[in-house]
Amino acid sequence: MNKTDDILCIGSVLWDVIGRTDRSMRLGSDVPGRIVRVPGGVAMNIAMALSRFGMRPDLLTAIGRDPAGAELIEAAKVRGIGTTHVYLSEDLPTDSYMAVEGANGLIAAIADAHSLERAGDKILRPLADGRLGTVNAPYTGPVALDGNLTTQLLRDIAHSPLFAKADLRVAPASPGKAERLLPLLDHPRATLYVNLEEAGLLAHETFDSSDTAARALLDKGAHRVLVTNGGKGASIAQRIAQRDEILTQTPPEVLVARVTGAGDTFMAAHIAAEMRGADAASALTAALEAAALYVSGDTPL
Repeated sequence: MNKTDDILCIGSVLWDVIGRTDRSMRLGSDVPGRIVRVPGGVAMNIAMALSRFGMRPDLLTAIGRDPAGAELIEAAKVRGIGTTHVYLSEDLPTDSYMAVEGANGLIAAIADAHSLERAGDKILRPLADGRLGTVNAPYTGPVALDGNLTTQLLRDIAHSPLFAKADLRVAPASPGKAERLLPLLDHPRATLYVNLEEAGLLAHETFDSSDTAARALLDKGAHRVLVTNGGKGASIAQRIAQRDEILTQTPPEVLVARVTGAGDTFMAAHIAAEMRGADAASALTAALEAAALYVSGDTPL
């Protein structure tokens, strides 16, 4: 990997179209608000946050050779995000995501990440052809991996020698795609970042707190997990020599102005803190504070 890059972000990079209002909404609501179009996708959100935290991320994803794709590449570059290894497709359009957010949170969202899914393992070629690594000399740095990849590709990654020495940081794209991460649940080098609902889907249980969810995922074979629960406690847990270590903290109270991308900001802040050498408590605190600033609207997009 280039010496100017610190971490690979693998997964969805697309345009977010988000409608926001400061009013509570229900099914059928028609209210005034604002509509924005910003770079998004889990991998892109993580990369943008990592860049704000002083790291130099590099993207592995699929983007169309179309006007939307060209804009997206430029948007990444101006944010200090590497695009050298992006798979540019002649026949697949650039992906997109649409969401509606009210004062009562996310109302609905649709993710159109079909191009990423159809590109498949083409996005991973730089890890095998010598640009970033090979089977005999695999990439050894941190990787932020998102669940927008297909279940088959995530299963392949879980068993691939190309990722055998990487520091894998894994997040689902949404609760609807959480179970795609099951092949990576017991990966010995994986840290999973999930919310309470996603933890329940992975464990096939219902939880009322982050610490019970984290412990259950360890029992399911996970080696290291972080579980968030909105404005309630967030927990980091790992199993070392058959002993569970679980730490729980409560995030700062803030007025919620936005929610899309908050989990990605939490994950990026935690990775950045650990890369700087922070201990478990300090890294979790940094992640919770960064996520609180984000949802309050005090962090730029």
